[in-house]
Amino acid sequence: MIRYALACDHAHEFEGWFGSSEDYESQSEAGQIGCPTCGSTAVTKQIMAPMVAGTKRTAPDMTPAAREVMMAAMEQVRQHVEDNFDYVGEDFAAEARAIHAGKSEERGIYGEASLAEVRDLAEEGVNIAPLPPAPVKKASLN
Repeated sequence: MIRYALACDHAHEFEGWFGSSEDYESQSEAGQIGCPTCGSTAVTKQIMAPMVAGTKRTAPDMTPAAREVMMAAMEQVRQHVEDNFDYVGEDFAAEARAIHAGKSEERGIYGEASLAEVRDLAEEGVNIAPLPPAPVKKASLN
């Protein structure tokens, strides 16, 4: 696995993991790498310091217990949104714009939006955030 420091054309920085440099190149050319903040697919690699073994201790990987806590918190966030916000489905981008412009009632909403719609909303200054994914049902796992 290769870790790349990435940035979109809106200067949002994030990282991505790829099986090889060829995987990064093919996904980048196909527009499959999107900024998690704004959805832009205009993403480039950033300069990174190489990982060199040294004497400094690095932070350990997340423990299984910490991972469980994080996953439970994400599930609680998703459940709170589903319980308290209005689901607007495919009309998310239009409704978010209407709320932002004061043309619709101020309230929490959630729904679906394409990467292009997410990018446009972010460029327009509409405050949006991705919803944590639904937990995988253990019964559906192999």
